[in-house]
Amino acid sequence: MRRRAFLGLALLGLGACTSLPRRPPVAAPAVPDGLDGPYRLDSGDKLRVTVFEQAALSGTFAVDQAGYISYPLVGNVAARGLTTQEVAGALTRGLMKGYLNNPDVTVEVDTYRPFFIMGEVRNPGQYTYVNGMTAETAVAIAGGFTARADERRIEVSRRLNGKTYVGLLPPSALVRPGDVLRIAQRLF
Repeated sequence: MRRRAFLGLALLGLGACTSLPRRPPVAAPAVPDGLDGPYRLDSGDKLRVTVFEQAALSGTFAVDQAGYISYPLVGNVAARGLTTQEVAGALTRGLMKGYLNNPDVTVEVDTYRPFFIMGEVRNPGQYTYVNGMTAETAVAIAGGFTARADERRIEVSRRLNGKTYVGLLPPSALVRPGDVLRIAQRLF
């Protein structure tokens, strides 16, 4: 079962994924279809909501820890695991319930949730995600590899649909918001 999870990450363009010998084997969940599909929202994302000709209903809203945005008139709207188009649809339906006749709602990601990098980099920590970021650029943002870094072993831990997947990334693989990257120490 664990092998299937790594194969699923390989389908994401994460390269050859193998289990890491220093971690005890854990049964991994089956990899769902469409992992490389549209971006799915989660806690920490900030959304820019625009309602045409309704400036009072337009603004920036954060996805809270429970996975909701608090929106005027409508209340809490689920966002975790949804696309921006799906959230726009939910807001449109909420506004049509006695507030606006035909609202024109658009939702965009204003700020992505951060990614994390630890291990053998000069400045481990939390960093702002930039669209189109690769593992190599993530390491560069963290100050580059240390002298002891195994530059070929970039481990990623990624949450998808409430499950965590672990695998290895080649330097050219794309990083996603919320990813935790770990740079291993080389043995020799």
